[in-house]
Amino acid sequence: MNGSQTLYEHYRNEIYRIGWKIEYRARKVSRTECSLFDNIQAEANFIQDSENKIMLEQLTESLPAFEKSILYKLYLEGYSEAEVAKQFNISQQAVNKWKKKIINQLSQTTKSHD
Repeated sequence: MNGSQTLYEHYRNEIYRIGWKIEYRARKVSRTECSLFDNIQAEANFIQDSENKIMLEQLTESLPAFEKSILYKLYLEGYSEAEVAKQFNISQQAVNKWKKKIINQLSQTTKSHD
């Protein structure tokens, strides 16, 4: 806290930051949650979902460990690109490029199998 900032302003800014983080997390959770209808539909498509999971496992087995860990952290563990970047000590833009490269590579692999 610097000398020109009052105690009130300091705490107001801190509360604002905390509120922003809570709102960000809530938006992140709401994007990953399914509606009730989606859950019912998912139960009806259990076999298809199981086949998709098996295929995804087979596809990711061919990836190097670094690329696999990026995908798992982003999609299965729910970390943001910035959080993954901190964990691997790289930039957020690098994580984004890796993600796009990996997804493109997996997409081409699935097209070649069809």
